[in-house]
Order: sequence, then structure tokens, then C-alpha cells
Amino acid sequence: MAKDFPTDKYSYRITPEVRSFGEVIVHVFSGDVYAAKAGRGENVKWDEVDPKNYKSKDEIVSAFEKSIADASATLKAIPEDKLTQSPDPWLAVMEHSAEHYGQLVVYYRANHLVPPESRPKK
Repeated sequence: MAKDFPTDKYSYRITPEVRSFGEVIVHVFSGDVYAAKAGRGENVKWDEVDPKNYKSKDEIVSAFEKSIADASATLKAIPEDKLTQSPDPWLAVMEHSAEHYGQLVVYYRANHLVPPESRPKK
């Protein structure tokens, strides 16, 4: 969705009080950053990524891709026995992402766009 949503709509907000599309994407990848650091045993807060540090869609997408790569590398490095003892923070981050997926679907629909997962499969 981060790559797919139109660049000119990244600042779109459903209402003035909520995050823009781009800010939601930054918030989502903040969870990945948190998971990667927490998974390595670092002391970290969930929302330490500031959306004001990302000025364009390209910057947001690039940072999101990096957060996924970092979280994936950390997860792969965790021994299976340790992961089965405690799936945190991974389950929390997956659930968090799913919540915001639903939110982003609304952003698509409000802009008369079809979300990627709702498009016909070829």
C-alpha cells in the first residue's frame, strides 16, 4: 500500500484530527523498528519514529522497506526455542499492522481507489 497509494494523496486525511496516509505508514513501520530493536534486546519505545522526519513518499517507502528488512533479519536471528517461549514483540507488531491495514483501506475507498488486496487476481 505504501508503494501503491498515489503520491499526491500521501497527505490525505479522513478528518483533520487523524494521521495522513503517509503518517499512518510511518506509524506502521515504527512498529517494525520497535520489533527489530526489542528483538535484539535494546531498550526501545514503540513510537520513537517521527513522521516529520519523512518529507516525501519516496523517503517513507524507503524507510519502510528498511524497517521490514531490519525486523526480518532480527527475527531470523532469534533461536527457535527462544521465540517459542515468547513471541513478543512479533505478535503485537503483526496485530498492529493488521489494525492499520483496515484504516488504510478506508483511505483508499474515500479516494475512490481499490486497495491492492481487493483487486482481481490475474
